[in-house]
Amino acid sequence: MSNMMKAVRLHAFGAPEVLVYEDASIPDPKAEEVLVRVHAVGLNPPDWYLRDGYRSLPPEWQPNPKFPMILGSDVSGVIERVGAGVTEFSVGDVVYAMVRFPADVMEGGKAYAEYVSVPVTEIAHKPDGIDHFHAAAAPMSLLTAWQFLIDLGHDEPNPFQSYKHTPVPLAGKTVLVNGAGGGVGHLAVQLAKWQGAHVIAVASGKHEALMRELGADRFIDYTQTAADAIVQDVDLVLDTVGGKDAARFLRVLKQGGALFLVYPLGFDAQEKAARLGITVSSIQVRSSGAQLKDVARLLDDGTLRVVIDSIFPLAEAARAHERAAAGGIQGKIVLTAT
Repeated sequence: MSNMMKAVRLHAFGAPEVLVYEDASIPDPKAEEVLVRVHAVGLNPPDWYLRDGYRSLPPEWQPNPKFPMILGSDVSGVIERVGAGVTEFSVGDVVYAMVRFPADVMEGGKAYAEYVSVPVTEIAHKPDGIDHFHAAAAPMSLLTAWQFLIDLGHDEPNPFQSYKHTPVPLAGKTVLVNGAGGGVGHLAVQLAKWQGAHVIAVASGKHEALMRELGADRFIDYTQTAADAIVQDVDLVLDTVGGKDAARFLRVLKQGGALFLVYPLGFDAQEKAARLGITVSSIQVRSSGAQLKDVARLLDDGTLRVVIDSIFPLAEAARAHERAAAGGIQGKIVLTAT
């Protein structure tokens, strides 16, 4: 095998055109790592945030990486080589993973490439019932929804709050998912239904048919009607959009309810929430091979369906980022590396 591969690299921050498809060295798997021959890559918001230099963050949080760098965290592929000490996986195993997140969030997870090295604790066998495209589209979005709604799965410090995030029981509860058509949102709708919740999906009108297919009990087209104007007595709101505007959802929640924010930066109504007896909480999603193993059965048997918005060749990663910038994404954008 040659020691060179094709990868999409950044040599500077900027717009999508800074993504360059070029030769790069194939990484060597370290101890307790595997080298994965990448078949597909799932795109996520941190990819375009990092490409742009995380300009929306406070200056002290912004990255100062070494260029060139390779973006991306979500992959599906086949193990090409194993590092020292790896016993759980073998060459030829078909796997999927979210690579080094958030550990390398400011350095790039290095998934936009034909090969990527992955810590063995972050991989799981790909569900047989789905292809590489759908498997690569799943990890970050599905782990985010899972860690918010089902099981946090770790005791690491939370950069967004001083207290530990605790999922709430969903059976028999009313759950509103804002941004339900996106990557996290469409999976959260399905997880909440799986847990026995009554689900209200909020998205633009083009997503209504899909939301009905995925089990939503009620759909609200936010371009026509503000959800906070017509909904009340909700037990949980999962807001995948977040920010300052998320405060409007406090009025739809019952006392003792919870507001979970996927993007908590900018939310400034904590005191109001406390007065209303509402818990506000967020998480930093973290890589977990164990959780990907747990959810694999739900992907395999069709309990969870991953929706793909569009697929681009690895060489056209810039076009994929332009698609993301255009908005209105339904599900996930994927790159194919084969």
